[in-house]
Order: sequence, then C-alpha cells, then structure tokens
Amino acid sequence: MQNKYDALKLENQLCFPLYACSKEIVRKYKPFLDSIDLTYTQYITMMVLWEHKQMSVKELGEFLYLDSGTLTPVLKKLEQKGYITRSRDKQDERILTVSLTDAGEELKKEAVEVPMQIGKCINLAPEEAMTLYQLLYKVLNSCNE
Repeated sequence: MQNKYDALKLENQLCFPLYACSKEIVRKYKPFLDSIDLTYTQYITMMVLWEHKQMSVKELGEFLYLDSGTLTPVLKKLEQKGYITRSRDKQDERILTVSLTDAGEELKKEAVEVPMQIGKCINLAPEEAMTLYQLLYKVLNSCNE
C-alpha cells in the first residue's frame, strides 16, 4: 500500500530527471561552447537569430522561454562581443529590436559543429531522440497553456 508521502519521494518526480538531464546536457555543451566563447544561453539566443536574423526582444524571449530580465544581460554581452545590435523600433520606441551582425553570422560557421559533437555525447538512436523531442515539447506546451 502506498502512503500519501510517497508523492514526495524524489524517485517519483518527473521534474527531477528532466532537471538533472537538462543540467547534464548543458554541462556537455560547455567545452564546445567555450571554444566559441559562448554560454549556453548565448548559444540558443544566437541559434534563433541565425534563423531569423532580426526580431524584437519580446519575440526572442517567447522563442527561448526567457523573460526580459534574463535575456537583457545575455543580449548586452552578445552586443559587446559584436554579434548583435539592439535598436529601438522607429514606429514604436517601446519595441527593442535585436539584429544579427556580420560577425554574428560568421560565428555560425564555427558553431555548426556543436550539434554534431553533442549528438555523439548522447546515446540515443535517431528515432528515440525524435520521440524524446516530441514528448518534451508536449510537456513544455502543456505547461504554458
């Protein structure tokens, strides 16, 4: 018979393996990202900008599930490195636009190896990886309803 406190056991928590897995995967990224002088959060920010080239801070935050308080220091650092520019929208000064610079676009050539290197560190078959991806997004989307 289960007692009501079993719900408090770490082994019964879905959140714990998600948290631990996320932490460990980000740790695996570190040496690869160190070689291109990016943190993980800077890297995922750049990934969105490599795809979209320009967007508002609000849109970028929505893509990354980050609030502006977390995103602002990341963007400042990327701007200091010369990878992005931030500017106010001419039609609406309240909107801050982030744009990829030529140097930021060039960085993409160095970063392209990172996903392949990480793929070698994670022991999943391609179909397992796709299933996990789909399940994680299902959880993520249900958390944001």
